[in-house]
Amino acid sequence: MEDRIKESLVALMDAIRRSDGAAIASRMALLDGLVGEGRGSLHPQLVHFLERRSYPKALLFLGGESGIPAGSCGGRR
Repeated sequence: MEDRIKESLVALMDAIRRSDGAAIASRMALLDGLVGEGRGSLHPQLVHFLERRSYPKALLFLGGESGIPAGSCGGRR
């Protein structure tokens, strides 16, 4: 599941760089579906990032990064 999410995030970021509205909408819908499907088995922090559309943070999380900066939601510091 995480591999599919990561692939979709990478494709979404590429679509954003290309300003491809249709691809952006498609990837966002796919990510929403994957979160709904995998909610019970995914790490809660990853779900948090995806639900709040913090896609760069989700990619950092999936890449094993630590010290992901807290956002406006007041996450842990």
